[in-house]
Amino acid sequence: MDEASPSIKILLVEDDVSLQKSLAFILEKEGFKVLCTQTGEEAIIIARKENPDLILLDLVLPGIDGYKVCYILKKEAQTANIFIMMLTGKKKLEEIVLGLKEYADDYIIKPFEPQILIARIHALLRRKIKFENRDRKSFEFGSLTIRLDAYEVIVEGERIDLTKTEFDILSLLAGKPNHVFTRSRILDCVREDNYSITERVVDYQVTGIRKKLGSAKKYIKTVRGVGYKFESEPSP
Repeated sequence: MDEASPSIKILLVEDDVSLQKSLAFILEKEGFKVLCTQTGEEAIIIARKENPDLILLDLVLPGIDGYKVCYILKKEAQTANIFIMMLTGKKKLEEIVLGLKEYADDYIIKPFEPQILIARIHALLRRKIKFENRDRKSFEFGSLTIRLDAYEVIVEGERIDLTKTEFDILSLLAGKPNHVFTRSRILDCVREDNYSITERVVDYQVTGIRKKLGSAKKYIKTVRGVGYKFESEPSP
């Protein structure tokens, strides 16, 4: 995904054209960039080329089925980190277990409510950010140090007290320097499943972070009409 783009890219693999169009419309309305295909073979080609954030994968497909697609993509280094959610009408326990065993990250049974699908997608995306930064212990930018292992922020040698949400937002932005995050994307990554916060609250939290960071606030930039980014080399 282009670093300047705030869009989340989803590959939808569904051979039912009517359902594919319906799901694509729902996902695009939610703000996702959607790529579509009807076959497992094409899904593998697109995944290798486009590196989507998430694949919504039907199991019953012409040619290579969803199980095989999932197995192939999770075995390849360049596609192994793509999250995969299987979509299927199969309801037997052994079929669900097989789907997860073949390295799927989640499994949703048709028919399903669109709101449930969207909620499950957001939950997977939150896991993706945590997975990407799982091996990092700290971020350092000039006088600013963010210690993920100790859950603390230091500016010019002084420890700065941030709330959990403030720390999560700051570490999220710093984890992908110069990448633009929409407010909704920030919400996906920092809120807990049982904790509801709105996009307006994101602005409030960022304002609080800037006040506490003092001279280091220069790293957090507002992208008008979109969201925020952490500028690794801010202009004076």
